[in-house]
Amino acid sequence: MILLCGDCRLLMPDHGPFDLIIADPPYGETSLVWDRHVRGWLPLAAKALKPHGSLWVFGSLRSFMATAPDFRAAGLRHAQEIVWEKQNGSIFHADRFRRVHELLVQFYPATTRWRNIYNAVAKTDDARGRVVRRKKRPFHSGNIGSAVYHSLDGGPRLARSVQCFRNTHGRAIHPTEKPVALLDMIIRVSCPPNGVIGDWFAGSGAAGVAARLAGRHYVGCEIDAEMAPRARDRLASLLPFPAGERA
Repeated sequence: MILLCGDCRLLMPDHGPFDLIIADPPYGETSLVWDRHVRGWLPLAAKALKPHGSLWVFGSLRSFMATAPDFRAAGLRHAQEIVWEKQNGSIFHADRFRRVHELLVQFYPATTRWRNIYNAVAKTDDARGRVVRRKKRPFHSGNIGSAVYHSLDGGPRLARSVQCFRNTHGRAIHPTEKPVALLDMIIRVSCPPNGVIGDWFAGSGAAGVAARLAGRHYVGCEIDAEMAPRARDRLASLLPFPAGERA
């Protein structure tokens, strides 16, 4: 488990190839100093993927519309998206509804067929099929025997594309920190066991926490020299590192 401090464009390519890349880049929607589109990282990330690997990127619809040409130029193809619904959100001057969601979009190399991309289908018990009871009705004349019942359980179904997770307001160490539970779901679905995850905009290291809990290897990169040590401390305090690993 490694967390680097510096520019992901310079440091991360040398630590690939990755089974899965997670990216939470600045959305470029505010006047904050750090909220600026980062150019040039997408083609480097695409080249750092293993043949079966994919890339999950956080963003808003505005940010994806603004950067759509960059994904195409990097040779990345859209696969699917998740709407992350959170319990509260933000509002911009042009909005008329409070925005309580963000998008998490999966891309994969256009040179690879989607069926060859690693994908452990996500299922959920909270959408189980209704229990069906079927009764073989007895005759209503003559001898009436006992009725026969059969119970059929629909079983777990595919996870929904709208996922509800509480955000980390009040306990986050980074202004755009994402929930570990959400990241854990993505990692288990899109990264094979013992696979390597590249977190190109590590922030607080939340993806590293999820990777550790899911049993995957992790390489993260954070450009903020003050945040990176805090992320390292967070990862180091989660579980003891086996010999040979370092935060």
